[in-house]
Amino acid sequence: MDIEVNKKFSSYPDFVRDKLVVLRELILEVVREENLGELTETLKWGEPGYSVKNGSALRIDWKPKLPESYSMYFNCNTKLIETFREIYPDVFQYEGKREIRFDVSKPLAKDELKVCISMCLRYHKIKHLPLLGF
Repeated sequence: MDIEVNKKFSSYPDFVRDKLVVLRELILEVVREENLGELTETLKWGEPGYSVKNGSALRIDWKPKLPESYSMYFNCNTKLIETFREIYPDVFQYEGKREIRFDVSKPLAKDELKVCISMCLRYHKIKHLPLLGF
């Protein structure tokens, strides 16, 4: 883990740190399982960010102003959130064109989220496909 990203993870309250670590692990799993190449992990706008070649970047974070939730952010200039809403209308809480928000007290829909992460990290190869190839 990048030193700055590690510091950021260390700064999160205990009750949400484990949730964000799970998001990070899901990202790493997708990259490994789908052989997506080298993953870049860095802080982007003060949030842990992840990217691979030919993919769209994503970020994860928790904000003190919304203490009961944590989020995964996607590029708002893509069709990602629009597609996620269509294929998983009742699985996630979507905010605008860039965010999936998770409740800290509810279980994470890991399998569905891995599909979303995969679409994001393969975006430039699949953006021309209906429903991003789902």
